[in-house]
Amino acid sequence: MRQQPVRPLRRGSHRSGRLSRWLGVLAWGSWALVVAWGETGMAQDRDFATWLRELRTEAAGLGIRAPTLDAALSGLRPLPRVIELDRKQPEDTLTYAQYMERMLPASRVQKGLQRLREHRALLQPISARYGIPPGVIVALWGMETDFGRLTGNFPVLAALATLAYDGRRSALFRRELLAALQIVEAGHVRPEVMTGSWAGAMGQNQFMPSSFLQYAVDYDGDGRRDIWTTLADIFASTAHYLARSGWQAHTAWGHRVVLPAHFVMPASSDELSQPCAAWQALGVHRMDGGVLPDGSEPALLVLPGGETGPAFLTYQNYQVFLKWNRSTYFALTVGQFADQLDGK
Repeated sequence: MRQQPVRPLRRGSHRSGRLSRWLGVLAWGSWALVVAWGETGMAQDRDFATWLRELRTEAAGLGIRAPTLDAALSGLRPLPRVIELDRKQPEDTLTYAQYMERMLPASRVQKGLQRLREHRALLQPISARYGIPPGVIVALWGMETDFGRLTGNFPVLAALATLAYDGRRSALFRRELLAALQIVEAGHVRPEVMTGSWAGAMGQNQFMPSSFLQYAVDYDGDGRRDIWTTLADIFASTAHYLARSGWQAHTAWGHRVVLPAHFVMPASSDELSQPCAAWQALGVHRMDGGVLPDGSEPALLVLPGGETGPAFLTYQNYQVFLKWNRSTYFALTVGQFADQLDGK
């Protein structure tokens, strides 16, 4: 609370004694407030310590050994910055055009083409094994962390413990924390170098710990699945995730299309998904003049900028992008990025 300004007093004024007493009360109140905050913080520390002991017991029941738990959990404390970021509700202020401009500038495409050339010898056998085009792997790498440059510097274990203890989504993050402890137990990464985003997404492809356990690959055969520094593991893990998520090899994720002048928007969202033949019958065609997939292929019409913006017909592989990141903007952008990298 802002204090009201106090007018200067003349020496000897009878108000000076009253002011001294008032300042004394204010000082005592401030001290009491500090003590109260301190006691709250200490109580929270005690509660967190109790919570952590319970978590340790649960983790031990999953086969995580005491030395691993000591290394991972000793000195762990909640991170206020993580709570601040979790509470902050992002505003959807970007249009699709602005998102594309920000996430897919020409400089990123050029950098992606350079990375594709640099690592083609590694990417080609991974692509052949999993059926994922090299451009898709590199596009996701570029979109997630700018090709490994921005992976996040939060300690993942502390971040996940903070969110699991917080209570808002405790069950979700408790599972992720236990998964992270299993990763440490298996020797894939040391706790002190297990870094990532404030929400626990890790490494150069930003896997959550549960996704790591399901999809991360030890491609170079060194006994560790390393998505932080080993490109072979990073690329193969990304490809494995997509393959297991239903990627269809040798098929497009989608096409930019042109809607006919007389096109009438479907009345319900269900009608946005129809076979390609139905869209063709309505006069929808590819912007580049190419041929749409087989007439029976299901196709979802996506209009990221509304009826007056660009239009896309999307297929199964677009749904796989959405499994990776449930953002229409992201899925459309990474698909177009991959097409540019693969020369489509």
